[in-house]
Amino acid sequence: MFVERNVSLQALNSFGIAARAAQLVRVRHEADVRDALADAELAAPGKFVLGGGSNIVLTGDVKATVLKVEVPGRRIVGQTERHTLVEAGAGENWHDFVAWTLDQGLPGLENLALIPGTVGASPVQNIGAYGLELQDRFHELDAIDLHTGERFTLDAAQCGFGYRDSVFKHHAAHDGDFGLAGRALILRVRFALPRAWQPVLGYLDLERKMQEEGVHQPSARQIFDWIVAIRRAKLPDPAVIGNAGSFFKNPTVTPEQCQDIIGRDPHVVHYPMPDGSVKLAAGWLIDACGWKGKSVGNAAVYDKQALVLVNRGGRQHPATGGEVMTLAKAIQTSVYERFGIRLEPEPVVV
Repeated sequence: MFVERNVSLQALNSFGIAARAAQLVRVRHEADVRDALADAELAAPGKFVLGGGSNIVLTGDVKATVLKVEVPGRRIVGQTERHTLVEAGAGENWHDFVAWTLDQGLPGLENLALIPGTVGASPVQNIGAYGLELQDRFHELDAIDLHTGERFTLDAAQCGFGYRDSVFKHHAAHDGDFGLAGRALILRVRFALPRAWQPVLGYLDLERKMQEEGVHQPSARQIFDWIVAIRRAKLPDPAVIGNAGSFFKNPTVTPEQCQDIIGRDPHVVHYPMPDGSVKLAAGWLIDACGWKGKSVGNAAVYDKQALVLVNRGGRQHPATGGEVMTLAKAIQTSVYERFGIRLEPEPVVV
């Protein structure tokens, strides 16, 4: 284990916010975590787990010891009657892992192409896009308890997946509760990819691609390529314009609430859900309130997609975490006043 002191985190968060860590440990092996837990000098400030930094907003320097997850590895574990099981280290780049599965002839994750971040962060957020969520392909994961140093394995039920939610985002309020926020560091994740693959279609953008190209039975690789093109057209590259991807969750409402909104705004973008609720497009709600392109300091709403907040000051004059959250709260207030809907941020605010 090697401990880095007074480390800049600007290059380690996709927003490009300038902040520093008092100490940082790069976790490439399980032993690195145990060494960090056993080090008396690192015990007092607590621990902060950092993956790809694509889903956080830093509002100041981090006093806790940063455990930067860089566990490598990709492998095919085996097969069941219905699935092929594949595993990736938590430090692997998510998009690169999706591309790798397709290169192995294993479809199933293509709808989740180009989502920023690492494999280890994917179950924390239960990432999802274009009709597919991580939980639909999840098998199990290995993690290490940051209190005891013991390794443990969780299946899908134990992860408590919800919409952009999991047990890793909740603290245990009482003894016996199973909240793992701040307590677990994910080491490896295993996925169950369907052997009898069927494309997941139905989103408007994908239907348009099918019509444009005259392809009505696309392959997994075609869907992958289409989604990469769609996302690149809509979303800024964090390497060029700092951002944390979609900043707000798409809210769900009752059919009655949706009809009330449609009565006032007939063009509201909405999607019926299997449980009878209706998902509204948060980006549309924000755009309807006139926020696209507006800014607070160097934090701005992306002019091509209102769901994305960006750092328009670059690396030289970056937006602060305070500017980002001031803008986010102003958007939340505006959407609530017009639609009666409370938007919930996706990123973790540190």
